[in-house]
Amino acid sequence: MPSPSNADVPSLRPQIGFVVIGRNEGERLRRCFASLQDVSTIVYVDSGSTDQSVNLALSIGATVVELAVPPHFTAARARNAGIARLIAENPDVRFVHTLDGDCEILPGWTEAAYAMLEAGPDLALVFGRLHERHPERSIYNALCDDEWNVPVGEAAGCGGIALHRIAALQSIGGFNEAMISAEDSEMCMRLRKQGWRLECIDRDMALHDANITRFGQWWRRTKRGGHGFAEMAHLHPDARWPDWPRTCRSILVWGGLLLLLLLATLMASIANPWWLVASAAIAGLYPFKMAAIALRKRRSGLRWPVALASGVLLMVGKFPELLGLIQFHRNRMNGRQSRLIEYKGAART
Repeated sequence: MPSPSNADVPSLRPQIGFVVIGRNEGERLRRCFASLQDVSTIVYVDSGSTDQSVNLALSIGATVVELAVPPHFTAARARNAGIARLIAENPDVRFVHTLDGDCEILPGWTEAAYAMLEAGPDLALVFGRLHERHPERSIYNALCDDEWNVPVGEAAGCGGIALHRIAALQSIGGFNEAMISAEDSEMCMRLRKQGWRLECIDRDMALHDANITRFGQWWRRTKRGGHGFAEMAHLHPDARWPDWPRTCRSILVWGGLLLLLLLATLMASIANPWWLVASAAIAGLYPFKMAAIALRKRRSGLRWPVALASGVLLMVGKFPELLGLIQFHRNRMNGRQSRLIEYKGAART
């Protein structure tokens, strides 16, 4: 992986602070802090870790914020708390880089991102290429690496790793702390509605360690994604880029409606075997769609094994996404706040 050159960008400025959030990241957090060894202003926000995360942050001189419960832990709450502490202790800071404890900043990235924000006063945030640390360890990690590969240019949204203009974040009131997923996408939507621009630049930004090696982890992460899609569609029903309501309709069709139709035709075939023709036609839609996705992914440059896995898992994923969608609306109608859906356990220190 090529490291970006920083010969054409200014040196790191003191107007930038880092907010790192984590929960039981262990060795991942150690690598995260090691990538920030030249950064002088770091706030670490801990969400109830039971490992040595807090002590590790203190040992490198970071300001530490330990969140209490209630309310429930969310990434959005942690980022808001970290940004508030950063501003309180460093009132001259103009930009904040949010970073998860399972990520490492790559050399030259921060300088390049800073230069872009300085040159574009209407830019709210800048992000670059996020790489998965070990895509070779599992097909799930490889699919995460493909997920991070977004087009360069003006963007509709980004993940939780980005360099933000603090004034832009303050103009929208920060992150939505009630969200357990897609809080970064929702923040980006509100920024764009206020006229701010978001930019993905052609630079390697960071390494991410998803560490998804088991099907159950992938299932829980995908369910969390469905919860986020549902909440985005509920909060922004007018969205068209991305079209969150359309995404939810796709989940309902592929994860629910077609499955119900398949079961109905199978039951009807007990009385009339001709219904098996309809059953076969409905069942055949899934492998057809899987093949179409795999072919598209292969044409985009993915190796055949990863492209095929992408086709299969993106369609199988409609089922856990539907569960996440249902969970969101059930909690919403009952007036309950959703709890975190975690897919990674504590890492070794």
